[in-house]
Amino acid sequence: MLNLLYVILCGIALPVGGVQMQYMWRNQLGDIYSLGLGSAACLGAATATMTGWCSLTVGAFICQAICTLIVGIVTLKISTSRLITFGIIFGTFIGSLGTIVVTNAPTGDLLKQYYLWGAANFNLEGVTTLDIIVSLALFAGGIITALAAAGPLTRHFKEEIELSNLAKSGILCMISLLVTSVVSICGTVGFVSLAIPNLSRVISKSKDIRTHYLLSSAMGIALLLITYVVVTYCNFGVYLPVSATMSLIALPLVIFLFTRK
Repeated sequence: MLNLLYVILCGIALPVGGVQMQYMWRNQLGDIYSLGLGSAACLGAATATMTGWCSLTVGAFICQAICTLIVGIVTLKISTSRLITFGIIFGTFIGSLGTIVVTNAPTGDLLKQYYLWGAANFNLEGVTTLDIIVSLALFAGGIITALAAAGPLTRHFKEEIELSNLAKSGILCMISLLVTSVVSICGTVGFVSLAIPNLSRVISKSKDIRTHYLLSSAMGIALLLITYVVVTYCNFGVYLPVSATMSLIALPLVIFLFTRK
């Protein structure tokens, strides 16, 4: 049952975080991983796995928290357009550190353990009760904040107001909590946080972010449930990572919706 719970949580948290990023940046390429959060989770997980100083989940959470704090401070100082560029550079830097850690793995078994987490799965291997409790608390806090910020984000997206850097920094931190709640447990589930919000905006022309919260969450849950069934019961004896399998399943739909007149 916990597996299915995290399928649903991922289907909600990642698209909602992606929608918030796109509305805050007023850019359809806005993504929860654009500021290096995915790379930070991988670095923390890799360090924890290779050194054994803490669990993989805790390592991912701690590193994401540190990187979120850095990005939050930078957000107070620079414009949104420059923040995007900073995020790409920062994410590349963090990813390079992760590569150094992984390529110096002491054993092949540890390298495999890290890779399977990084490729994303819902197996919840090594996840403790405390990990689950913290994860659910982070998820609840992220969703409550997303609902509270819906009005200002919608008005900001419509260019009726301009959010202050302090407000943007706070929203980014809350998005990070939402992302951390599932990524630290299941690995870096890609695609759904960027593609689903864009598909939602193709299907519905509403500019109210709450509409896209609901629509993208429904689409995210449906896509991840289908992916979960395929990787669990229709894998033909081959290990199928969640992110890669989901991309293969959803690509025809993406092509159809983006190319229709």
